[in-house]
Amino acid sequence: MPGKTGGDVIMAQIAVNDLTFFYEGGADSVFENATFHIDTDWKLGLIGRNGKGKTTLLNLMMNRYEYRGTISASTRFDYFPYTVRENDLLKCAEELVGVWKPEVEIWQVLVQINQMRMDPECLYRPFGTLSYGERTRVMLAALFSAENEFLLIDEPTNHLDTQAREAVKRYLSAKKGFLLVSHDRDLLDAVCDHILVLNRKTIEVQAGNFSTWWENKERSDAFARSENERHIKEIGKLKAAADRSGRWAAKSENRKIGFDPVKENDRSISSRSYIGAKTKKMQARVKSYEKRIDREIEEKEGLLQDIERNADLKLNPLRFHKEILVDVRDLSLRYEGAPAPMFEDLRFQIRRGERVALSGENGSGKSSLIKAILRAASGKDAEITAPGLIAEGMLDVASGLTISYINQDTSFLSGYLEDYCENQGLDKSIFLAILRQLDLGKDQFAKRMEDFSEGQKKKVLIAASLLTPAHLYIWDEPLNYIDVFSRMQIEKLILDHKPTMLLVEHDVRFRERTATQTVKIGL
Repeated sequence: MPGKTGGDVIMAQIAVNDLTFFYEGGADSVFENATFHIDTDWKLGLIGRNGKGKTTLLNLMMNRYEYRGTISASTRFDYFPYTVRENDLLKCAEELVGVWKPEVEIWQVLVQINQMRMDPECLYRPFGTLSYGERTRVMLAALFSAENEFLLIDEPTNHLDTQAREAVKRYLSAKKGFLLVSHDRDLLDAVCDHILVLNRKTIEVQAGNFSTWWENKERSDAFARSENERHIKEIGKLKAAADRSGRWAAKSENRKIGFDPVKENDRSISSRSYIGAKTKKMQARVKSYEKRIDREIEEKEGLLQDIERNADLKLNPLRFHKEILVDVRDLSLRYEGAPAPMFEDLRFQIRRGERVALSGENGSGKSSLIKAILRAASGKDAEITAPGLIAEGMLDVASGLTISYINQDTSFLSGYLEDYCENQGLDKSIFLAILRQLDLGKDQFAKRMEDFSEGQKKKVLIAASLLTPAHLYIWDEPLNYIDVFSRMQIEKLILDHKPTMLLVEHDVRFRERTATQTVKIGL
């Protein structure tokens, strides 16, 4: 993969040269002769399609895999997230920090905890009792507590609610000297001053945040398409001219050899040399055209290699005969044995054509509400569909409603795509076509889903939902681990087809663009 760089990298202190890496048994290289330079003071965002090697690159910088080429740096690297095993959940965060960063004093971590606006008491609680947001912030505080390190941060906002995301964004915006892998456009815009992009064929570095890079990319792609069209037209003209000249030269060559005095009474033997000279000139012109064609083809080659071709996804939502599909009034939800409900007196409706987004902190009951709606729609026993979940108030789901549901959990995906299609009753050819439109490579089709990345697993669930005609689409955190290009592709799908939806999604920009109503949940 050849590299190309932009922006000021003259003072770069981290140099990646001719990096080549492939996984054993993999058909293609993840990186091939990749070269780029970055500075250790940058706030660098790393973006690329799912499966392009973002996490792999971080692991290579941590020297966890063998590779060809060089990665040279004048500083140490450290990596987020730290490994947390099951028995670590019983240990206090302070103890774990001592394992993650043995060289730092606890006061250095407390300084970062204060900057994170967290209660220091969280360090002295079992790690398993902390929320996902608290765990992330404790890890980041530990990560930034040492000096002279360049920090590699891999998707810190996955599974975090809006409040926790804002805390991480505020904290990182005041830091520097890191490489951040994220698909959250709002986060990348807020905290980054440079972008490192793993394109389809090349690697590039640009100054600015995501929006700056995307604006430049759209202009660059438009120019590349325009140049490509110009070259295609010019090649067509040259081929036509070469064909005309070639046919004239061939005809003249045949006439030069001999002639019929009856049919060609205006010719004489002396004209042969004239026709020969003319033929030679035409043949030279054909060769000139061919050289120009080769030159045009060479200049055209590679113009479209990095263009993101986001295919327009399709959806066939069913139209329900009633206006109101879900009606919630004075609803409270709690689990059996819990001291208090997750929320009370909740009121909202899902009307035909509306896209309702649920907003609230982790643990506020968003996924539980979805389970309650699915249970009401199925009419099955509560202990089968949502064990221990007790609903009080009114939750009315229209009878005969067809629902397409995306679970935020992907752990149940196993086996081959062909078996998944058969079990779900999906048309295999259409399902695989949708996955290709979501940029899942054909090489993945022969793998077991357990070996997919989290983003690729999410695309399996999204493709299955898109292939299921439904009155109501319920998506619970569908975009976790999904690359930014696919997010924009799915945004366009929703805006074009306007399905009736209930969704939980913490990507602020996605939610603001797609939702027609936001319902706040929580006490």
